Amino acid sequence: MRKLLGHFLPMLLALVCPVLLWAQVTVSGTVTDGKNSPVVGASVKLRNVPGGTATDASGRFSFTIPSSSGVLEISSVGFRTQTLTLNESNLTNISIQLTEDVGKLDEVVVTGLATSVKRRNLANAIATVSSKELSGTAPAQTLDAALNGKIPGAYINSNTGAPGGGISVKLRGVTSIFGNTQPLYVVDGVFVDNSSTPGGLNVVTEASGAGNTSNQDNPSNRIADLRPEDIENIEILKGASAAAIYGSKAAAGVVLISTKRGKQGKTKFNVSQDIGLVKARRLLGARTLTEERVEDMGWNLEEYQAAVAAGKIYDYEKEIYGETGLTRNTALSMTGGSDKTSFYFSAAQKDEEGIIKRTGYRNNSIRLNLDHRITENIKVGISSNYVNSSSDRGLTQNDNAGVTFGVALSSTPGFTYLFPDANGNYPRNPYGASNPIETRDLITNNEKVSRFVTGVNLDALLHKSDKSNTRMIARGGVDYYSLKTNALFPSSMQFQQVPKGTSIQGFANNLNTNYILSLVNSFMPNDNLGFTTSVGITQEKREFDNLLNIARQVISGQSNVDQAGSLSATQFRTKNKDDGFFIQEEVSLFDAITLNAGVRMDKSTNNGDPDKYYAYPKASLSWNITRLGLTNSSFFDNLKIRAAYGEAGNFPAFGSKFSSLLVSNIDGLPGSLVSTQRGNSLIEPERQTEFEAGLDFTILDNRLSVEFSVYNKIVKDFLLQRTIQPSSGFSTEWVNAGDLRNRGLELGLNALVVNKANLRWNSTVNFWKNRSKVTRLDIPTTVLGAFGNTLGTFRIEEGASATQIVGIDNGPARKLGDQEPDFQMNFWNELTMFKNLSLRFLLHWKQGGDNINLTELLTDLGGTSPDYDDDVTGGDDGKPNGVPDALDRIGALGSTARVFVQDASYLRLREIALYYNIPVPASFIKGMRVGVSANNFWTRTRYKSYDPETSNFGSGFSTGVEVMPFPASKRATLHLSIDF
Repeated sequence: MRKLLGHFLPMLLALVCPVLLWAQVTVSGTVTDGKNSPVVGASVKLRNVPGGTATDASGRFSFTIPSSSGVLEISSVGFRTQTLTLNESNLTNISIQLTEDVGKLDEVVVTGLATSVKRRNLANAIATVSSKELSGTAPAQTLDAALNGKIPGAYINSNTGAPGGGISVKLRGVTSIFGNTQPLYVVDGVFVDNSSTPGGLNVVTEASGAGNTSNQDNPSNRIADLRPEDIENIEILKGASAAAIYGSKAAAGVVLISTKRGKQGKTKFNVSQDIGLVKARRLLGARTLTEERVEDMGWNLEEYQAAVAAGKIYDYEKEIYGETGLTRNTALSMTGGSDKTSFYFSAAQKDEEGIIKRTGYRNNSIRLNLDHRITENIKVGISSNYVNSSSDRGLTQNDNAGVTFGVALSSTPGFTYLFPDANGNYPRNPYGASNPIETRDLITNNEKVSRFVTGVNLDALLHKSDKSNTRMIARGGVDYYSLKTNALFPSSMQFQQVPKGTSIQGFANNLNTNYILSLVNSFMPNDNLGFTTSVGITQEKREFDNLLNIARQVISGQSNVDQAGSLSATQFRTKNKDDGFFIQEEVSLFDAITLNAGVRMDKSTNNGDPDKYYAYPKASLSWNITRLGLTNSSFFDNLKIRAAYGEAGNFPAFGSKFSSLLVSNIDGLPGSLVSTQRGNSLIEPERQTEFEAGLDFTILDNRLSVEFSVYNKIVKDFLLQRTIQPSSGFSTEWVNAGDLRNRGLELGLNALVVNKANLRWNSTVNFWKNRSKVTRLDIPTTVLGAFGNTLGTFRIEEGASATQIVGIDNGPARKLGDQEPDFQMNFWNELTMFKNLSLRFLLHWKQGGDNINLTELLTDLGGTSPDYDDDVTGGDDGKPNGVPDALDRIGALGSTARVFVQDASYLRLREIALYYNIPVPASFIKGMRVGVSANNFWTRTRYKSYDPETSNFGSGFSTGVEVMPFPASKRATLHLSIDF
């Protein structure tokens, strides 16, 4: 038998192999753009057949297909998808010329947890930010800062100019008051944490004496850990109509981030080096002093006279904030792969000095993304990123002890001497509670982060027929980081005479895990009808542990908390699990009408009833009129109407359903007392419903595209704390207190203005506005988030804007302004000249929106305001009245808060850059690019402080409150990038 098989098998193989070889056909060709330049990395595949290839550096492609028939699809980001019907006569030397997709109609956009659709059939206004827009113009310091001014419908505010960032992102208005106000960030399928963990500085600054105690420590956001340069594309789901499939985590919107992946072909290397300078965007200046003014302030006249005689009048604001920081960003990346495996690898270091001595930001990052096709039907992708960062953030912002830089400067005249002697001893500041030069030189305020983010994506084709296929898609991953905060204040400092040295050591560990398991079935009974059904289960877990050690009477020269006379510790731990499942159905008719409906069911351990599921439905309709052939007009190249509805949620604050215990000393013994905040076992998630409708069209041979959207978003059962009867034994409790509404519109225009051989001009203009209103409030009107009616504060009041600013005005408190802008616009342009020279710039206009500016109040009270002695607008008629303006403003204190509520409108050149692609004769160098860019280099505003973008209260509800912030900066950078 074995002998027979030995003769039979070679004969069988000899017969079968020619048949197999005959069945494989090679298809090859070249892909170019409208100027006959090669398109690198274009996807080339056979329709409905797994696999395919990508074009190389010369735009060429070659791969095998099962037979000589089929439809070849060629696509690339920024171009319209082209198709070619194959036959035996056109398999080789194919020439494909792609046309630019100005309106992004062929851009693929996510519509579910495992499905997507082309933008021309999309039912929502989903914003996208490409790698070119994100980091290819004038790279910002952090990822969230790089989004500023680029997302229609977003209000993005810089909380601080401190190195390491601190950004607030609000999508389509107010989504919560005390709950989460920041969007969910998903990176390659991993739900990443974006918390801001305070470092305990309130212990020294006593900022907790007014306002929210948890967010005046000026912490950074953890999304700042991610490098913008590693990101390929970002999609922003701005409201529940688009984000409902993410359920209880999507009330504030969802930001989907896709990092760069490898492509088939030879291994390519890129080395880039950026070097730049950073300076304060604006300094306020110093008051001009005279002997009379010094005497009026009660300052030491003899000291002033001696300083004038010695020529030693100092500008301490410039001394503190006037440094020119050096920025450096070095990166190496590799990409390549075969028909089975592809990879993307990057290693980078960013090192930036701040505008204050001994401040700065360093970020080290390594990323490896792998994609492997196990079989023709199974592929797996792995994304891994390690980040190590360190931020020295100085000591700024609100302060009731007079120890931060700005508060100390506000009362310190320039004639007093604050510099150290030859032995390093600093003089005491006779005009303030601290010597800001000493504070700058001796304190430590550092954040260190080590972070691992790893995601896995499995895509398996389980079944395939001529009309149907079923895939299993599994996604998920782990986000873990450890955060160490270190704040040290030596005992020799002026404001440490009582505590005699303070060391604050914080340790935080955060672990996020999540997975999505789904089945996706696509069924096409004919060319004009298609069904896509997806079902799946999800789970997200979070464990957070923050330990804060506060040591006083620290031994001189020591930093350990055990080298101290007293030590106290606080610990905050959270642990929650969220489970859900979903089902979604998408129907496509004639590739012109798209219907989508689905529901997400979620439960959470944070809810009052942890076993109760809450339903979040969604439905949408997109009708592409031109593709359906219902109009004979040649005016529209593409015309689409759309409508969408969705619901999303926001979990209650951790612990709001429990009455917590507080440690207490009872007769010399440790014990626990019940907190005065009562738990509410009936607490429910905040719930958001949104209806969106829009009209999109392109004209002039797709050279002009217009996108118009309106939305109505209702937040139901938002969370607030209410006061309860003292007889209950408690003082407050969390409740679902009311409803609020956001209404707005968004308008976007994208145009190819000029398309000549030596000049190409692309331009995008976006306009957006939002209005909020509290429509129901079951508890009394609530004042929160600032410093009371005397100085201006926020008030939640039925029938009023959710972001109104109220204050006394020669009578009872009333509305004085609104933190919400009247509208915003951006203007993005790219001009390409002679193919190799490009100019890009982004203008951002924010009209309206008020800040509570208390920086000016402090300099007025301290006698250092640069316009202290001006007499411009002091009278009731807005004209001079013979009294210095600063005294007019001080005189208003206690009678009106209007002087502190100031218009924060601005027009800002956010980014501008000029790049040149250098023709390189060397064969081993594939390309070289040099450039120069600037961030926030020009701003036009009437706002009377360092920057109209500011917030003392971090990324929560109460943005737009300013007390001596870390000044905003502007930067200029030189770029060099080489491809091998």
